[in-house]
Amino acid sequence: MAVSDRILVLDFGGQYNQLIARRVRDQHVYCEILPWTTPLCDIRAGGYRGIIFTGGPNSVYLQESPHYTAEILELGIPVLGICYGAQLMAWMLGGAIERAPGREYGRVEMTASPNSLLFSGLPETSVCWMSHTDYISRPPEGFAVSARTASCPCAAMEDAARGLYAVQFHPEVTHSEFGMQILHNFLFLICGVKGDWVMDSFIDETVARLREEIGAQGVVLGLSGGVDSSVAAALLSRAVGKQLTCVFVDQGLMRKDEGDIVEHTFTRLFDMNFVRINCQEKFLSHMKGVADPEEKRRIIGTEFYKVFWDEIRARYSGGFFAQGTIYPDRIESGKGDAATIKTHHNQVKMPEDIRFSGVIEPLKDLFKDEVRRVGEKLGLPRELVWRQPFPGPGLGVRVIGEVTAERVKILQEADWVLRDEMKKSGYESQLAQFFAVLPGVKTVGVMGDARTYDELIAIRAVTTDDFMTADWAKIPYDLLGRISSRIINEVDHVNRVVYDITSKPPGTVEWE
Repeated sequence: MAVSDRILVLDFGGQYNQLIARRVRDQHVYCEILPWTTPLCDIRAGGYRGIIFTGGPNSVYLQESPHYTAEILELGIPVLGICYGAQLMAWMLGGAIERAPGREYGRVEMTASPNSLLFSGLPETSVCWMSHTDYISRPPEGFAVSARTASCPCAAMEDAARGLYAVQFHPEVTHSEFGMQILHNFLFLICGVKGDWVMDSFIDETVARLREEIGAQGVVLGLSGGVDSSVAAALLSRAVGKQLTCVFVDQGLMRKDEGDIVEHTFTRLFDMNFVRINCQEKFLSHMKGVADPEEKRRIIGTEFYKVFWDEIRARYSGGFFAQGTIYPDRIESGKGDAATIKTHHNQVKMPEDIRFSGVIEPLKDLFKDEVRRVGEKLGLPRELVWRQPFPGPGLGVRVIGEVTAERVKILQEADWVLRDEMKKSGYESQLAQFFAVLPGVKTVGVMGDARTYDELIAIRAVTTDDFMTADWAKIPYDLLGRISSRIINEVDHVNRVVYDITSKPPGTVEWE
């Protein structure tokens, strides 16, 4: 990717590593994440204008904690250390790190020096977000303390002459009142970036590169109907048109009418070959009697790729294979030296008997919000681009217990009512995610003066900025009442509706 300025986020195991990178990119500055095991020679060759050390769960003075050579601080590249990254910088340069007398978590009032470039434009006192048990008890020689709190005498330090800055708090989270301004100051005042990375140039550059790479060969893409694969398909269609074939495996576990919406969108808007494989009965037969959620995931994933690769074997050979891989997929699936967190559905090994000229991943350097912006600019329908997160196994993990055609149908209808009411009320824009669950619980009811013993539907709705934490949505009672009434009246075999008021943590967004 041709970009004039690059920022490196060096990851020391912090939970906010991707959030830091997104905050940088929000300011039109391209940035990438590399693990702390990345060799110094690779960083030196990267042409970075600045480096950010992330936080992490370890204590820097322990031998087993992730460390780095102090030579990185001698490259002449500005460095910003955040939380553990701040302590690491101090430790590498001879400062002292100790267990704090009292742990500091949450919103804390901070006093910052107005003479620091890092805090330029900020009021002397503001709120920041702390999360630490260790602290910098003595800064290294040549460093000045530039911010403090009541419990943390070195909330920030700097050696401005060497371009080295460190903050004990987390400027990347929304709870830090002027966090974005602090990051802006580091990027523009200290690193001197231009901030000229925009989606329009990404699309033009990517389309040109794809045309050159693919030439006259064909391309096959596995289209799930999700945001990532849909945007990848739109980009490839713009680049090579009918040379692209999209294979859509409809396993019958999508939301109501979604398979038809996907087919209509890609056959109407784009110049490509579209192949749809309907196979709900096949999937359900393999899940007969299976209730364990992990086993359901395994079966659905295995069968999906079996159907997909059988189609490829029967119809295609040569050319390129395309995937909707995005940047977090590569990080979390352990590409390079990064630790494997989870293997993503679009990071699965190709069977040995299938041969392609190569693998194309046109979105591999983008985060989800950037992928959505590309989709909008390519003309994809808003309801597809802004589709809420949807689990890879689909409704297979929102039907708790055994998955049958009848139970999938009940959940599809209930979920459709929920989405319809949210859209009509205008409330959907206030929520990060909402959906219905079929828990497999039957309850007694009275309908038409007769006793019923039917299914319970649970509604889940959350608000969140990053899905790392989430709060249950405070949906108005009258809206909940309309949703409940419609589901019970319009969906067969349902006689009770409940609302899930569990935050994350301790719960998760999905039930399984």
